[in-house]
Amino acid sequence: MDSEWALAVMRKAPYITVSFRRADGRAYGLPLSLACTDDMTWYFHCAPEGEKLEAISTHPEVCLSAVSRCMPTIGPKDGSFTLQYQSAIAFGIAELVSDEQEKITALRAICQRFLSKHMDAFDEAVQRSLHRTAVVRIRLSAPPTGKRKQYDKEGEEMKFGRME
Repeated sequence: MDSEWALAVMRKAPYITVSFRRADGRAYGLPLSLACTDDMTWYFHCAPEGEKLEAISTHPEVCLSAVSRCMPTIGPKDGSFTLQYQSAIAFGIAELVSDEQEKITALRAICQRFLSKHMDAFDEAVQRSLHRTAVVRIRLSAPPTGKRKQYDKEGEEMKFGRME
């Protein structure tokens, strides 16, 4: 699937798994609540110290993986056990945000995405906790790519980017 479709998957996913590489080379991946300010710039927040930030300091390259739809199913034509899904993957460089205004912009995007009904409390929350909140920016190194497995109404698998 094309990058626009993959971006839509990333924007709909309830979380995005970000995979890091620790200083000793071991993998470290976890689901995070990311939001974007444009197609190539994604943010998450975390404590000002910890494993994510340690990994970024030595290996800033990360991989993002998102799934916005995942449904076990029986193949309509052959009865096979399978999974219908929509997924996206992207690669980028992660870095700690030091500029206070960019941190606030990123936190606003995250809150708007996940707590949009509570934006009236945003300014007070930022004032209360900005000093103890780290923000990480991930700049994608290329547009994301997407994959899916989906059947149409006649039970045919929709391949090669075919839409309904």
